[in-house]
Amino acid sequence: MGGLRKNIGGLFGALAAGLFLTPGAAQADSLIENVNGITLDSEGKVVRFVAMLVDDDGRVKQLLNRKDKRPREVDFQFDGKGRTLIPGFFDAHGHVMGMGFGALTLDLSDSKTLAEALAKIARYAADNPGRPWIIGNGWNQEVWGLGRFPNAAELDAVVPDRPVYLSRVDGHAAWVNGAAMTAAGVSSSSKSPSGGTIEKAGGKPTGIFVDAAMSLFDQAIPAPRAVERDLALAKAQEILLANGVTSIADMGTTMQDWQSFRRAGDAGQLKIRIISYASGIDDMIAIAGPAPSPWLYDDHLKLAGVKLYLDGALGSRGALLKQPYTDKPGESGLAMLSSAQLKNKMSRAAMDGFQTAVHAIGDKANEETLSAIEELQATYKGDRRWRVEHAQIIDPVDIGRFAATGTIASMQPVHQTSDRLMAEARLGPGRLDGAYAWKSLRDSGAVLAFGTDVPVESPNPFAGLAAAMTREDAAGQPFGGWMPAQRLNREQVWQAYTYGAAFAAFAEDRLGTLEPGKRADFVIIDQDIMLATPAQIRQLQVLQTWIAGKPAYIRN
Repeated sequence: MGGLRKNIGGLFGALAAGLFLTPGAAQADSLIENVNGITLDSEGKVVRFVAMLVDDDGRVKQLLNRKDKRPREVDFQFDGKGRTLIPGFFDAHGHVMGMGFGALTLDLSDSKTLAEALAKIARYAADNPGRPWIIGNGWNQEVWGLGRFPNAAELDAVVPDRPVYLSRVDGHAAWVNGAAMTAAGVSSSSKSPSGGTIEKAGGKPTGIFVDAAMSLFDQAIPAPRAVERDLALAKAQEILLANGVTSIADMGTTMQDWQSFRRAGDAGQLKIRIISYASGIDDMIAIAGPAPSPWLYDDHLKLAGVKLYLDGALGSRGALLKQPYTDKPGESGLAMLSSAQLKNKMSRAAMDGFQTAVHAIGDKANEETLSAIEELQATYKGDRRWRVEHAQIIDPVDIGRFAATGTIASMQPVHQTSDRLMAEARLGPGRLDGAYAWKSLRDSGAVLAFGTDVPVESPNPFAGLAAAMTREDAAGQPFGGWMPAQRLNREQVWQAYTYGAAFAAFAEDRLGTLEPGKRADFVIIDQDIMLATPAQIRQLQVLQTWIAGKPAYIRN
């Protein structure tokens, strides 16, 4: 909350420095003047402007060039001092509450070795003696170069007296200690649930629980109180706004999450725009009832559809593949749902007009999702905008089916740079042609919607822009890009992070670009995004973030 208070204080500073009232103004328009304004239009073409008129509803009224006449009277005026102004980013796939809680609990995402992670866990436990459970996230055994999963014994050595529950960076596996297993009633006799795996050695659980097996701890871990949830939401909004993200598709909204969003909206504290996809059919019905919710709080909140999980992640070998994993030939991934179950759930959503977003990472999962869509289209007509979330590994023969069915590929470019070495190990060189195949999908006619999968990756969209343009990581590796034929140009990437993401959520009529009639959600940055190199794009700084024509974040 302290960061939000600072932002409010910064607003008054901005009012004094560049935003000034016009006494006795007869109209309620605002003029954003003296900017290097750049937006894409709905066709993906670059539009430049030097001023923007915003109406009292917080919508763009007019984009102005140097020769255009300025209105005689406005309510207030802001001098951008020549800085670059662009549309706010729309993250097509994130986890709002997960990001907030992750920022408030133990974060292991920066640990480079197992020893470093264990030391950090020990320090956190010592610094928080009153916490009944040690909860954290962000570990990645691939980054550690461990060649295996960590285990409970290693955690017991540093925290023997309290339960520890640590989510893997992708959220598809948990690492726990002995006390946590005791608290959850997990023992050698415990069996892996459908769609999940209890990793065992010598018949005993090792402390790693994959996908559906993570739910074995749901009842044992103390549920966050409402005040803690609200604090997590406030933190998440602070982080998103600081990164220039003004809208986000929240994938897996629970009823408790929705209640937090509503409390913030009721209190006038919902700054970002959240398009929710419920965490399963039950939450979808409980939240929205017979149909998707209307837009609430002046276009700040909407329940649009449902998120379904068909498989797991590559890192935990849960992604469902057509052929076994190269580095573990006996396994082909985890099916969270059978084909019949998937179609039944998609049908239940579609019959009431809800959009479906299916998590599918492996090539088999993508094939099954596309087959389900093809079958359901015979019954459910019209503009459905079926979504596949991640679409990381696709058999090349299935790529054309996205455009043919109007299915949106909701993808996260930074996953490619984070996962490339792991993907090579998991799949081998012969199955990479359809891996993170952005250009092939776009060339086939499919709509791309880009996001970050925060908190799995950083919410910073500029890293994703650079990754999609170069197929190189922050260190410039591999030189020339990994499978460089799948690179996209600047406008294509930017469109996927703005208009494409809005289109994927049926929100392109009001969000995604700075065009007359749309919400004036924009970001002021320190460089021209059309002139900056990919390396410079990674370093771009968000100076201010505005929602509906009003400052929501100002960098100190």
